[in-house]
Amino acid sequence: MFGTDAVTGKPILHKDGRGGPLTEDHQCMQAMHEDDIEWKNLRYEGQHSKMMFHPTADDPSIPNAGIVMYEKGSTHPLHNHYFAQVWYVLEGKFLIEGKVYGKGSMMFHPDPHFEYALETLEDGKILYVQYVGPHTKQGAIYEGRFNMDKRRNLEDETTAI
Repeated sequence: MFGTDAVTGKPILHKDGRGGPLTEDHQCMQAMHEDDIEWKNLRYEGQHSKMMFHPTADDPSIPNAGIVMYEKGSTHPLHNHYFAQVWYVLEGKFLIEGKVYGKGSMMFHPDPHFEYALETLEDGKILYVQYVGPHTKQGAIYEGRFNMDKRRNLEDETTAI
């Protein structure tokens, strides 16, 4: 051992920090390809997702991360969340609060946040990364949002979370 890690307090395994994990707590990356999973229903009509990573009971800190596909004309209403998120427009055009956002646009939503109503002006895709809010400590919601067998009626959806 070569000392103690200042953040974790764990013994350092490698003198120079190269050649493997620095401590027993350090984890390797995880990787997926979008072609390895099928499109699944998202909570709003005309929207589907391939969430390549998402929170689990064993690890609720994993972010929702993946691609959301929007059909032209699909929408979501003004609503609120307690987690944080980043969107990156891969293709398409989206009308949000009177402004059009297209390919290459990135949006950051701090925690807690609200999202203006969105309208899809043409077919499009957005990369989503939703993660535990650093202030609220509330995680992203996967179950019942991103993997819907059957969508609920819009009036049955809450705008509070």
